[in-house]
Amino acid sequence: MSSEIEVVEETVPLKQLSGAVANGNEYGGGHHGVVGDVADDESLKNDVYTAAAYGDLEKLQRLVESGGCSLSEPDGLGYYALQWAALNNRTAAAQYIIEHGGDVHAVDHNGQTALHWSAVRGAVQVAEVLLQEGARVDAAEIYGYQITHVAAQYGQTSFLYHVVSKWNADPDLPDNDGRSPLHWAAYKGFADCIRLLLFLDAHRGRQDKEGCTPLHWAAIRGNLEACTVLVQAGKMEDLTVTDNSGLTPEQLASEKNHRQVAFFLVVANSKHFSLRLCCVKVYEAGSSLGNARRLLETRCDGNSRLGRFTRLRLAPFLWCIILLLLVTYIQSVIMDANLPKLTAGFSFMAWFGVILASTGLVMFYRCSSKDPGYIKMNVHDPMNMKDDVSSVFPCKA
Repeated sequence: MSSEIEVVEETVPLKQLSGAVANGNEYGGGHHGVVGDVADDESLKNDVYTAAAYGDLEKLQRLVESGGCSLSEPDGLGYYALQWAALNNRTAAAQYIIEHGGDVHAVDHNGQTALHWSAVRGAVQVAEVLLQEGARVDAAEIYGYQITHVAAQYGQTSFLYHVVSKWNADPDLPDNDGRSPLHWAAYKGFADCIRLLLFLDAHRGRQDKEGCTPLHWAAIRGNLEACTVLVQAGKMEDLTVTDNSGLTPEQLASEKNHRQVAFFLVVANSKHFSLRLCCVKVYEAGSSLGNARRLLETRCDGNSRLGRFTRLRLAPFLWCIILLLLVTYIQSVIMDANLPKLTAGFSFMAWFGVILASTGLVMFYRCSSKDPGYIKMNVHDPMNMKDDVSSVFPCKA
């Protein structure tokens, strides 16, 4: 494996691939949300940041209106009360903070806004409040992550769909390292996010600064379901794309000892090759197929007696059987002298049934002998022969 991939995967977990913008001191990592250092330290329980994190609106109002605490200043680690409210989806607290001096555009030392923090846990409600109050949906932090990147990093599919469909967030924008949300979803193994991003026309073949596609990153982490979704939605070329070190996804999976993923990619590649080879052979045999069809149509031409009879197929036999049964019914039931004589009413019903059956026979004959209206195809057109072959053996590019 290339040194670039080793560095990206193993030695830069804080900034990028092991939690992206949410580990360490990022996104409340230092405080562990609302249950870590903030909750354990009694001296900090009466600040606006903890009140915002817990959504304690009553305490927040008391601290601001009676205690004179500011909502526009960061805490000791550089995070704002609005970020804590956004992280824990405290909609009422977030609205109160905004109305009393909180800035939706305020960024911490990592360039992250409250909207970034709302994407970590998929807080759609508080994100809606922030966006309605003017938060920028395209705000990027120091590594180029927008809220679509963060949502993909944490598998927040519903949040991702909401900001893309309602607020026109870009689902395919690369970060500073050239990685799109699809790269992150593939690396983290969030198959539902991958499906959504592919549905939103995310570029599955985009290569980052390491030359890796989303399939490369899914293979590196051994995410079998992510690899399956990407392969099913992709092309054969996606399996053979190499990174800056000349390695394919299958080779990267093998080097990382992800045997199931490597085996799956090998089988997928061989199936694509076999299918293409099959299509080529069948197409090359297209002339023989066309000759056989022309011979069949010549021998069973509709203008000949044999052709007309063949076109009727079983219709004449069925017509004769029905006619025989109808005659038998007349002779054995209606006209039989050994049976009691029918009254006028029953006689009328019996003959009415015979008339209906006879009419049905006539209509049956007309339907079986008339042209149903198919348009005869020009068998000499080579495009028709190509379409026939491709319809039987669909080839995926």
